[in-house]
Formats: sequence, C-alpha cells, structure tokens
Amino acid sequence: MKVLLAGATGAIGGPLLAAMAARGHEVLAIIRNPADRERITDAGAVPIVADVMDREGLLRAVDGIGADAVMHQATALRNAGRLLRPDDPTLALRRAGTAHLLAAARVVGARRFVTQSLITGYGYRDHGARVLTEDDAFGEPVGNVGDLVATASAATEHQVFDAEGIDGIALRYGMFYGPRAFSDTFADLLRKHAPIRPWRRSGTACFVHVDDAAEAAVDALERGRDGQAYNVVDDAPVTWQTFLDTVAEAHHTPRPISVPGRVIRLLVPYLGCLMLDTSMCVSHARATAELGWVPAMPDIRTGLGLSVAGTAPDHDR
Repeated sequence: MKVLLAGATGAIGGPLLAAMAARGHEVLAIIRNPADRERITDAGAVPIVADVMDREGLLRAVDGIGADAVMHQATALRNAGRLLRPDDPTLALRRAGTAHLLAAARVVGARRFVTQSLITGYGYRDHGARVLTEDDAFGEPVGNVGDLVATASAATEHQVFDAEGIDGIALRYGMFYGPRAFSDTFADLLRKHAPIRPWRRSGTACFVHVDDAAEAAVDALERGRDGQAYNVVDDAPVTWQTFLDTVAEAHHTPRPISVPGRVIRLLVPYLGCLMLDTSMCVSHARATAELGWVPAMPDIRTGLGLSVAGTAPDHDR
C-alpha cells in the first residue's frame, strides 16, 4: 500500500518506517521540520513538509497526492510540561490532529485509517486483578487529571470509527520503551537529575517495545477490521518500581532513590496519577487472534537486553 504517515520522527517512527519498508509498503511521511528530510529519505520514505495541526496547510501539502491509507502516530511528548493541561499538544493531536488527518485522507483518496490510542483510556485507577480487553469501557472519566488523556484517546478512536467510507482501526498501546521512548527518557532523568521512584507502593503498568509496536501497526494496516481497537502490550505487566530499577540496570545509571508518593505528586502531578493511582493488566489476545501479532519482546528485561534471572525487586526491603 501507499501510506500517508504522521509521526515518522517520533519514538515509533524509525522502527515503523523500517517495518513498512520491509513489507513493501510505500510511505509518504509528514514532517514539520525540513531538516528531517534526509533522515526520512534515508529510511526509504518520501517526506512531505506540513504541520498536522495546520489543517489548510496540510491539505495543500497533500493535494494531488494519492494514498491507500493514512496512519496517525503523531505525538508531541518531547514538548510535554510538568503539568498536564487541556491544551497539551499531544491531546490536541488526538482531537484536532485526527480530524485534520481524516480530511487529508479524503483528499488523497485513502480508504483505511490507523490511529494511535492508549491503554490508559481504560481509566487512571486501580483495575485490580481483572484482565482488561477491548470490550471494557473506554474513555470514561474517573475524576482525576488522567481523564484528559483517557478522553482524548477515546476522541481519536471515535473519529476514525465514525468516518464514512473509511475503515478505521485503533491501536491501544501500552507504555512505549526502547530507543527514544520511555526507557531512554527515564534513563536521561536518572543520569541528569536526582533519581527517584515511588516508595513501597506504586501502580502496575503494561509496556511494549517500540519495535513490537511498529510491527503491530503494520499488522493492523494490513489486516485490522473496520471499527476495531486492538490492545498492543507485552506479556508481563510490572510495577513502576520494577520498571525504573530495570531501566537503571540496563542503562547503568544510578539506582533511583525511593521517595513518598506525595513527593512525586508534588513534582509531577500527572506522573503521580499514572504511577501511583493506576494499575492494570491488559490482554493482547485480540491482536494475536486477528492480526497474528505477538510481542517479540515479551517483557521489559528481554526488551532491554537483560537476563530474566536478574529481575529487580518491586519493593524496598
């Protein structure tokens, strides 16, 4: 297929361009910065300079171009602030950005649209031991700052599912880790700042390596069903204490110091909501059954190149 891609320069961008090229897909990559042209062409894709948030500029940039599908993987996480606000740029990309890309899909004649969503759309709360599937409630507010992310994830899904004449598919990703993703971000924090982690109690999260996330995206592009969401997570949910300790081990950074949760809430309220209040175990059974996708990196230790036998403890002793 010929695919119009937004998000080629993000964490998933490199692996996704490689995965699509390996399967013979032609990629037209939307980039904001002309300086990224060489990087995109070196990956075998065709750069199109446009801003997803500039609807008219985007439509002008794709006018006269044909494509079979559009894939929305654009985020602005590098520009995220300490406080999560309604005008957060990634939230805007989920809402207005999706609308603009759907308009672009009609201009290029695309009949398929794959969008990035998040498992946190199930709600920033403790879900207990119950395994969540795509049939569970999604995007319903629970009364905390995480509602901004959950409802924005639902907004991108609803738009693509409701688009007339276009097959809409959503990928509910776990937390990305790997090169240029969460693990690298936290490793930089551990090196440059006072390394901290929740003391004793934290939530449990589901992760996915960016390489596995990219393969799932191409699987969904090729085989995803119209109106369907797919959970894309690895096989082993872990606590945030384990995640941070494992990142420190893999990147040879100082081991984080445990601090009370109230300190994390004070420093970064959104991370407090995510790391302390939210626990979930999510199933990728539907993605496996319908897309044929299974994670090559079944857990974070494997994904970060560590021996499974060296599993870090969840709590201080």
